[in-house]
Amino acid sequence: MIPISRPIIGIEERAAVDRVLASGLLVSGAEVQAFEAEFADFVGAEHAVAVGSGTAALIVGLLAAGIGPGDEVIVPSFTFAATANAVRLSGATPVFADVDQDTYCITPETVEPAITKNTVAIMPVHLFGHPAPMKGLASLASTTGINLIEDAAQAHGATVDGRLVGTLGLFGAFSFYPTKNMTTGEGGMITTDDADLARKARLFRNQGMEQRYLHETVGLNERMTEMEGAIGRIQLRHLSDWTKRRQQNAAFYEARLAMPVIRPVVRPGATHVYHQYTIRVPDRSALIDRFEREGIGYGVYYPRPTHLQPPYRDGTPSLPITERLAEEVVSIPVRPDLTEEELNTISGVINEVAGS
Repeated sequence: MIPISRPIIGIEERAAVDRVLASGLLVSGAEVQAFEAEFADFVGAEHAVAVGSGTAALIVGLLAAGIGPGDEVIVPSFTFAATANAVRLSGATPVFADVDQDTYCITPETVEPAITKNTVAIMPVHLFGHPAPMKGLASLASTTGINLIEDAAQAHGATVDGRLVGTLGLFGAFSFYPTKNMTTGEGGMITTDDADLARKARLFRNQGMEQRYLHETVGLNERMTEMEGAIGRIQLRHLSDWTKRRQQNAAFYEARLAMPVIRPVVRPGATHVYHQYTIRVPDRSALIDRFEREGIGYGVYYPRPTHLQPPYRDGTPSLPITERLAEEVVSIPVRPDLTEEELNTISGVINEVAGS
């Protein structure tokens, strides 16, 4: 079996967790604080706020930004439902925009028609590790007086014109789920240059408290554990090397996969970190059939777009590119620990099925 993804956990992470367990301090201590500082430095942000998950990073960030009932936030439908769910759970309304057929991200052209007098933010997802067109989206946000927020859950280390994602809007939200490019088991991070937003995010993640038993606001329990912080610090040190390996694996596929396979596009000025290597083939069912027979892992992200999910499907207009992509895309293993033999096996099967 060639898994599509698996976390890389080594002896360093095990030793770090043992050290934390021996300390007896298991939540929101020195390890989490150090991880926040190191992640902020890595991204190039003034502040980083660690939370319990990537979804929590979105929800807490939205609450800290003052987004709530009566507000609309424009999001893609072609992504995991957590993006829209976070908007809904903040009390605001997600408004869905279609995506670019090559990068699978929302664009100024797809977003602009969705802007109304109630729109307070645009929240692109840097899907599969390719950054959204932030320059154009930032210009649109600026001219319309609304915020730009980054869902960077799949894009640790991706860049736009040399700047890392997570620093290109009001705040960025990262996930450290086990399938991501780096993991803490669970966990998430908010990055921002806005000191007030960072302070409010720390309040919301900790039951509204900065001072113990003084609740300045209604809050949540979305603290990161010390074990997660300790793992995250180790993983962050390896992230750049793992990213290079993902990019090398992507380059291998780019050189080996033949038409009619549609391979990932990288826009000028963008750095793709290949959380997923997502292709389109003439007959996805035939390819999946063969993958299953050969023991090759794959993923279909996402078979039912968010705007067609039960909580959202009433009244949402058709999004033709999103709906077509949901029927065509399939992601193949690109994880950093793939062997050359595995890469050859995967690419050989794809070429054989796609060319038949």
